[in-house]
Amino acid sequence: MKSRPLQIDLNCDMGEIPEAIADGTQEALMRSITSANVACGGHAGDEQTMRATIQQALRAGVAIGAHPGYPDRENFGRLELKMAPKEVAESVFQQVRALAQVADSCGAPVMHVKPHGALYNQAVRNRELASAIAEGVARWRGDVVLVGLAGSPMLEVFREAGFTVAAEAFADRRYEPDGTLRARKLKDALIRDPKEAARQALGMVERGVVTASDGSGVAVAAQTICIHGDTPGASTIAAEVARTLREKGVTLVKLAGS
Repeated sequence: MKSRPLQIDLNCDMGEIPEAIADGTQEALMRSITSANVACGGHAGDEQTMRATIQQALRAGVAIGAHPGYPDRENFGRLELKMAPKEVAESVFQQVRALAQVADSCGAPVMHVKPHGALYNQAVRNRELASAIAEGVARWRGDVVLVGLAGSPMLEVFREAGFTVAAEAFADRRYEPDGTLRARKLKDALIRDPKEAARQALGMVERGVVTASDGSGVAVAAQTICIHGDTPGASTIAAEVARTLREKGVTLVKLAGS
């Protein structure tokens, strides 16, 4: 019996740094990935950056998704906020709708939604918050893929809300033994070495395992792997991850849920 061919989506958070759009960094990233999560006015982004990012993605043949975060540009959406669920749902709705309007004017479909930063990480454990995210997206559309941390309850909440989901892992972040991401306040939270990020991504695809901060192995069954667009050297990291995966026979495909 033949084994199933290995395939994975590579996604990247984009449209967050205007300089990266202007200086070619973002377009370089587009050459390595298959899905782009576009900041849509909460933690970062405006109509101009959304339009430019969507146009770059179209030229590169990259799938387009919305990347809503806490409406906290000062802290880049990475500070936990105390917002009522109804406020979160409204904020998410406004953000994804804003991106959809720009995408529609560009003739581009929006295929998925991935929460950003603290909103994402809090929703990993907080079912009420995850439900609020799903509610906000559902006010706009119910036929998109919702992206969440592999192995986390947030995916169950998204499914219960009627969404197709995609389990996500991270090439450029270190993990804790419980499968959550190592806090960014810790100096070793980011993986900056392209070869190390590529090894981590390959382990996720081939074995479904990532090495945690204490050296233990953590099961990670992912359909998409993220490389953050604001990680130092992101374009080099993405290129090395993509090259390594392809050399090992892994096919890079646009995001698809389950």
